[in-house]
Amino acid sequence: MLDTTLQTQLKAYLERLQRPVELVATLDDGATSKEVRELLNEIKALSDKITVVEKNDAPNTRKPSFLITNPGVDTGVRFAGVPLGHEFTSLVLALLQVGGHPSKEAADLLEQVKNLEGEFHFETYYSLSCHNCPDVVQALNLMSVLNPRITHTAIDGAVFQNEITERQIMGVPTVFLNGKNFGQGRMELAEIVAKVDSGAHARVAAKLNAMDAFDVLIVGGGPAGAAAAVYAARKGIRTGVAAERFGGQVLDTVDIENYISVSKTEGPKFAIALEQHVADYDVEVMNLQRAKALKPATTEGGLVEIELENGATLKSKTVILSTGARWRNMNVPGEEQYRTKGVTYCPHCDGPLFKGKRVAVIGGGNSGIEAAIDLAGIVSHVTVLEFAAELKADGVLQKKLASLPNVTVILNAQTTEVNGDGNKVTGITYKDRTNDEIRTVELEGIFVQIGLLPNTDWLKGTVELTRFGEIIIDAKGHTNVPGVFAAGDCTNVPYKQIIIAAGAGATAALSAFDHLIRH
Repeated sequence: MLDTTLQTQLKAYLERLQRPVELVATLDDGATSKEVRELLNEIKALSDKITVVEKNDAPNTRKPSFLITNPGVDTGVRFAGVPLGHEFTSLVLALLQVGGHPSKEAADLLEQVKNLEGEFHFETYYSLSCHNCPDVVQALNLMSVLNPRITHTAIDGAVFQNEITERQIMGVPTVFLNGKNFGQGRMELAEIVAKVDSGAHARVAAKLNAMDAFDVLIVGGGPAGAAAAVYAARKGIRTGVAAERFGGQVLDTVDIENYISVSKTEGPKFAIALEQHVADYDVEVMNLQRAKALKPATTEGGLVEIELENGATLKSKTVILSTGARWRNMNVPGEEQYRTKGVTYCPHCDGPLFKGKRVAVIGGGNSGIEAAIDLAGIVSHVTVLEFAAELKADGVLQKKLASLPNVTVILNAQTTEVNGDGNKVTGITYKDRTNDEIRTVELEGIFVQIGLLPNTDWLKGTVELTRFGEIIIDAKGHTNVPGVFAAGDCTNVPYKQIIIAAGAGATAALSAFDHLIRH
């Protein structure tokens, strides 16, 4: 199961185990169970602290699955399936944490998990190609290691297709808590804990309200925000970052191949690198904080206020807005109703759930055609719907698409409705713009790839925006509000690229510093 390189790497990691680890397998005679048995025995051979036992008669336990625990203990981390692909890291971390290796999460957050009261039984459905799933799986695994009242089972949806169908899961990661839907999509440990700890929001708000004013407060933690934080902190001024999720949309990006000096990386890895670079400096990072309103300074040189959704208010002499953008919706009937029930925005994450099914991709740009090419290798048929009279993707992508036998491209197609049976998507309706004829395509999944919208709704009426909602800035990042600057995909810069956002963040930070020394 593991090649020589992986075995060597894993053996080095397992040397960090501080206490014995027991792998308790529950298997049947199927092919996947054989793979699990082979994987566990390979892991066992790499460390004398690891033992493997089989309890195939364990009641109410998925087959194949295995529990990572300590001898004499019946709780721990459970995987249902073979956690390779993106989940191999989750497996390694679970082995280390159950074996006593400490987590790198903040001490106060770990203590908060240990003190959670009540019974929490989590189940996470993932796919091996999902780049967002490991964050959720690893967070819940850690919670189950820290608190005996918390259990977690990570389930490969491709192996347990019957559960995917029964629970009508059409997007991963999908998390259930005590049998009820808890959430879908990428979630960090702090976010999960905040959802189950009823008093967390009030405690965080009180802590933020007590903070002194910043010299520079950056709203948003993507490439623009991270660059702004580094450049501001290097000036020796009090710097803060309030981010809804540090890393921003980069976390949803699969491959990055055009960031100069980095030949190729993945979005989540790049986001971690951004966060680690910011952590090298004296920056107050306030993650999982969503801005609600901006109040300009009432006097020249006064404080700008940022109100957060949890009720806290942060104050600063200058503010840099770097809130990024989000996927654009189709805004048609049925889209919201069937979100995560067939309507999805991440082909890499959710594609495996539609194996052998018929799907549509909305959008003929690079992202749409790349999605169609990837999906064509998984699903039975892909229909690409493009509003314009021609595809906008690069020629090399169009050529590849044309070579695929199970792809249909429909041009001049205006999507008008998502159809469903009340539980899941059953088709899509579009208007042929050449003759206004209404047509329907029967399918099970719709992947929306039609561009981005700036995250600036909360700024309407305070900061000047374009008709597309982009913050209007000058060459130095100034907005129309004194002391308020902006950078990145939320602004009217002509190209939305990571490297451009990072440069704009640096520009905004230098401009904010210039503003401070002049006022």
